[in-house]
Amino acid sequence: MNIEKTESQQKYLQILIERYTKRTKSSKELTQLYRSVLADRRVSEGFNLPLKEMCYPIVGRRSLGSRIWDVDGNEYVDLIMGLGINLFGHNPPFLREALQEQLEKGIQIGPQAELAGEVAELIGELTGMERVALSNTGTEAMMAAIRLARATTGRNKIAMFSGSYHGHFDAVLVKKQTVNGHPQVVPVAPGIPTSILEDVLVLDYGNPHALDIIKDYQQDLAAVLVEPVQSSRPNLQPKVFLQQLRQLTKELGIALIFDEMITGFRIHPGGAQAWFGVEADIAAYGKVVGGGIPIGIIAGKAIYMDRIDGGLWNYGDTSSPQVEKTMFAGTYCKHPLAMAAANAVLKYLKVQGPALQQQLNQRTSEFVQTLNTYFEAEKMPIRLVNFGSIFSPFSSSNSAHSENSDSSMGMNLLSYHLLDRGVLLRVGGGASFLSTAHTDEDISNIINAVKDSVKELQEGGFL
Repeated sequence: MNIEKTESQQKYLQILIERYTKRTKSSKELTQLYRSVLADRRVSEGFNLPLKEMCYPIVGRRSLGSRIWDVDGNEYVDLIMGLGINLFGHNPPFLREALQEQLEKGIQIGPQAELAGEVAELIGELTGMERVALSNTGTEAMMAAIRLARATTGRNKIAMFSGSYHGHFDAVLVKKQTVNGHPQVVPVAPGIPTSILEDVLVLDYGNPHALDIIKDYQQDLAAVLVEPVQSSRPNLQPKVFLQQLRQLTKELGIALIFDEMITGFRIHPGGAQAWFGVEADIAAYGKVVGGGIPIGIIAGKAIYMDRIDGGLWNYGDTSSPQVEKTMFAGTYCKHPLAMAAANAVLKYLKVQGPALQQQLNQRTSEFVQTLNTYFEAEKMPIRLVNFGSIFSPFSSSNSAHSENSDSSMGMNLLSYHLLDRGVLLRVGGGASFLSTAHTDEDISNIINAVKDSVKELQEGGFL
């Protein structure tokens, strides 16, 4: 972006930076203190040279309900919500009690977790999936899902869609990019080998032409990976496309894998599959179901899941595992604390029923509409879009939104203003979340903080 600014803009920035860094002094000091030893991607997230002095994460000290307190004692209404984890807010009593009870029993790793079977049964009941395996993270769950599809189909290639995120393992860290006027698939970052490009297709999400490409590669494809509603584009909700994709992959014998890390249990008790009326072959879950404790879940049809343990057999007869197994492991899989948390969350969701998500989805849509009406009245080139209780900003202007654009600068400044007014969110935008712990007063405070921030930005000459 153009670093040259008017005198009034320079003065405005100076006042904002001084005020913000004074308010969050300890967060900045801790970031600088450990910068040489702690390698942390989030420390430089949203970096913008003119705003460099404010580029550090807020360091949290405690949390409860919809609120977080930082190391300086500042109180925030939280919209990050654990990057989608905290559907019920921070530290809800039913979850705290379950974890305390398990801590009293101990953390037994080695023997089978006492609650593992019950957790698997509850997941199957809510999602309709036949079998369930438990791991530690979303990345692990997606790695396992792909391996199960490859082991079952005997094929290697996978297809995924632009704009989706499926974890940080090499096989899915690719993107489509125009090189010398031609679209190509390339790694998203250094350190990712180009050899993986042979086994992945990147298609345009929601584009019917993607279905034709899948047909062309049907003999090679083991699976199609889908983030049914992408956290980067929650306004893209292609129900008909997903239903057509399900029909096509079923006809061609290609595994359809739903990545429901964010949508799972949040949009509906049965996740995006129930919402869109699409039954995937394998689905990966996490976030909400762990209640804040790390967890990854792979659930799916027995024909795929049997590759983990060899399939069903019984005691007292001559039966034995009949399916050739693939590799699946992890020391902390079925961690007792994760099982206690997941068991409590799943039971709570079962008792509450779909009304919990329905009410939260409606409140979020009303909140988004209120702010969009305000943005339109102020002629601001920004709108909020949502999918249930997930929402994010998008620019309605035609300007490029990059880290060095005026658009990015404006979003960063708005973020810092909101942080300064006690609203915790990711600098520069990204997905935000409402929880059942957010009150009407919280929502009103957020709306007022947005309006006050916009007014100050306008007075500073940035809008």
